[in-house]
Amino acid sequence: MSCVLVFVNCVILLLFASDMFLVRANRPPAPVNVSVMHLRADSATVSWEVPEGDVVIGFSISQQRQQGHTQRFIREVNTTSRACVLWDLDEETDYIIQVQSIGLYGESQASKKVHFRTLKKSDRFLSNSSNQDDPAVEGVDKSRQLQTGEVIIIVVVLLMWAAVIALFCRQYDIIKDNDSSTGKDKVKPSSLASTPEHCSGGLLRSKVHR
Repeated sequence: MSCVLVFVNCVILLLFASDMFLVRANRPPAPVNVSVMHLRADSATVSWEVPEGDVVIGFSISQQRQQGHTQRFIREVNTTSRACVLWDLDEETDYIIQVQSIGLYGESQASKKVHFRTLKKSDRFLSNSSNQDDPAVEGVDKSRQLQTGEVIIIVVVLLMWAAVIALFCRQYDIIKDNDSSTGKDKVKPSSLASTPEHCSGGLLRSKVHR
C-alpha cells in the first residue's frame, strides 16, 4: 500500500513539473532595448522591443523610487503597444523600472533595470522644445498652425471688405459728380433766357421815358 502511495505521489510531481515546464517554455522572452525618453518634471515615456515571432498580448511595468520602498505596477492586456507614459512623478527624483511581456501562458522574466532621473519644473519647457517627436509638442505645433491659418483667413476677409467699400465709395463719387453736372446744365438755359428780357425791358423803359 505504501508503495502505491509513493508511486502516485511521484506521478503527480512529474505531471506538475511537466506542466510548469510547458508553461515556462510557452512564456515570451523578456523585453529588450528598454529606454526612457521625453523626460519631464512629472512624467516620462518608457519604450521597449519584443523579439519577433513571440505572441505578446500586453505588458507589465514595475516602477520604484531608487531611495524608497514604494512600488507602482502598470499592467495592460490586449494591446500591442510598445510604449507607456509614466505620470505623477516627482521632480528631480531617481527611478528604477522593469518591463515584462504578457503572453498567452503568463508573463516573461523582467527586463534589465533601467535608471532615470526626472527634470526640474523650470526645465520642463526646455525639454518640450527639444523633443520634437513628443506627441504633446506635435499638438502644440498643430494648434499654432491652426491659429496662423485663422489669422490669414481673417486678414483676407478684411482686405476683401476694404476693397468692396473702396469700390462703392468710388462709384458713389462718380454718380454724385454726374448728378451735379446734369443739374448745372439744366440751370444755364433759364439764366440765358432771362438776360434778354431785362435788356429789352430796359430799352423799352428808356424809350417810354423819352
